[in-house]
Amino acid sequence: MDDSPAFAELLPPDRTLMGPGPSDVHPRVLRSMATPLVGYLDDYCVEIMDDIQEGLRYLFQTDNEHTLAVSGTGSAAMETAFGNLVEPDETVLVPDNGYFGARMGEMAERAGGEVHTVSAPWGEPLDPADVEAAFEEHSPTVFGFVHGETSTGVRQTRVSELTEIAHENDAYVVADTVASLGGVEFRTDEWDVDVVYSGSQKCLSAPPGASPITFNDRAVEKVHAREEPARSWYLDLEGVWEYWGEERNYHHTAPVSTLYALREALRLLAEEGLEATWERHEHVAGALTDGVEAMGVGLNTPEEYWLPTLNPVRVPDGVEDGQVIDRLLTEHGIEIVGGLGALDGEIFRVGCMGHSARPANVSQFVSAFGAVLAEEGAEVDLEAGAGATASALARRDR
Repeated sequence: MDDSPAFAELLPPDRTLMGPGPSDVHPRVLRSMATPLVGYLDDYCVEIMDDIQEGLRYLFQTDNEHTLAVSGTGSAAMETAFGNLVEPDETVLVPDNGYFGARMGEMAERAGGEVHTVSAPWGEPLDPADVEAAFEEHSPTVFGFVHGETSTGVRQTRVSELTEIAHENDAYVVADTVASLGGVEFRTDEWDVDVVYSGSQKCLSAPPGASPITFNDRAVEKVHAREEPARSWYLDLEGVWEYWGEERNYHHTAPVSTLYALREALRLLAEEGLEATWERHEHVAGALTDGVEAMGVGLNTPEEYWLPTLNPVRVPDGVEDGQVIDRLLTEHGIEIVGGLGALDGEIFRVGCMGHSARPANVSQFVSAFGAVLAEEGAEVDLEAGAGATASALARRDR
C-alpha cells in the first residue's frame, strides 16, 4: 500500500462532563501534560513520584508506606488489589448490590478465589448484620465492598462496622473508592481498611491512567507470604514496588505525562484542603439535587446514603431516558448517562465530581435537563427547579 492515511486535525468537542466519569479536567492539570517528558528513572521523575506518594497519603488519610499509583485505570487498581491479596482456593466475599461489586467477584475468581456474595437491593448499602451473617456462613478471608457504587449512586455507610466484623474473623478488607475518594469523606487508617483503591478521572479531575492504591502493613505481609506469585506480572505488587519503593528499579515504563497530571491534581487538592473539598462536593451536589427534586423528578436514593459525587435521578414516567441523554449532549453539550443492570431505564446517573463540581455546571445542568424533560412530555416545574438550585448555591456564599 502506497497511500498514507489522511487524518483531520484533532479537535475534540467541548463537553460539560457530568456523567459517572471522566469529569472535567482542571486547566492546570491539562497544562501539566504538555510539559517536557523525562525518563521514568530520571531524578526529576523520581521527585514527581515522591510528591505523588505524599499527596496520595493525604488523600487516603493514611500513613501506609505502600501507597502508589497503578499504571492503568481504576479497574487496573481493582485487579491489583484482588490479584495480589487473593490466593487460589481462598474464600472471598463481595457485594451484589451494584455493578462494581460484581466486578470485584469476577476479578477475585480470576485470581483463583472461591467467591460468595452478600446481598442488598440495588440502590441500598450493605447492612452490617447481613455481612456478619455471610461471614458466619462462608468464613471468607478477603472481603470487598464498594464505598461509592457508580452504578446506583449509593454510599456505603457504617464502614468501621464492616471492617470490625471482617477483622474479628481474621479477614482482610478491600474498599473500592473509585467514585468517592476526594469527593466524599474516607479515612483509611481511622476506619481500619487494609487495601483501598481509586481512579484518577473522577473526583481528582485528572485523565484516566494513574490509579491510586494503598496497602497497609498487614496486607503487604499477606502478599509477601503468598505460596505462588500473583497471576498478573504487570500488576504484581512486589514487582511494581521495585519501582515505587526506595530502590526505584525498572519494572515497566511509567506513563510520565499521566503522572504529571496526577501530581498537579493532588497539588490542587492540597491547596483547597481535603475537608473543604468534601464540603464543596456536598454543597454543589446538594444544589443539584434540590433543583431536580423541586422540579418534580427527585432521586432514587434517600439522604442517609446519598452519594454526592454520583446522583441517581429518576426517569419520569413516559420519558425515554436515551432520548434525554442524547439531546442533552447534542443540544447542550452536557454528558450524563443512564442506569446499569437492575436500574437500566430507571435512573439517569448524574456526576458531580472534581472540577465538574462547580456552581456554573450545576446551574447549567438543572436548566437544560428541565427544559429537555418538559419537551419530552414530563410534568416538571422549570422555575421551581432553577430557583431551588440558585437558593442552595447562594447559601454557601453568605
